[in-house]
Amino acid sequence: MITEVCLYLKNWFNKTMPMLYGDFRIDNGVLIPENGVEEIQNGQYYRIIGSVFNDGVYKHGSESLKDESFNGSVWLMAVPPDVETLVSDIEAWQAKYGTADSDNMSPFNSESFGGYSYSKGTGNSSSVPTWQSVFADRLGRYRKI
Repeated sequence: MITEVCLYLKNWFNKTMPMLYGDFRIDNGVLIPENGVEEIQNGQYYRIIGSVFNDGVYKHGSESLKDESFNGSVWLMAVPPDVETLVSDIEAWQAKYGTADSDNMSPFNSESFGGYSYSKGTGNSSSVPTWQSVFADRLGRYRKI
């Protein structure tokens, strides 16, 4: 989910952090410490670009990558703790409301059958809420144009 959030924010939290370019290798699900990768600290986030199987954001020490060798880049990131909390909150919201069988995702604003009827509040829009709209205030602080 953190990859989606960073993509939406257009923010990879890499200000002043090294961006490593060249050949990289992943063995047993772990990025091998060569070509500057040894700079990644345990628990630090990094972004892989140019991989066939592993493009995205990962947390060093808890990743489970697919083994491969690739030529691309690895960007070290400095993700603030409150962004980690925000991503966790978004994941929890998605698990509860983002599934296809959730009432939130129902395409119907009202129903009636057998003498029973109900209407869903639509607020300012008749569209289904997304994590981007629900968390817009908290996301806005980190969004880049």
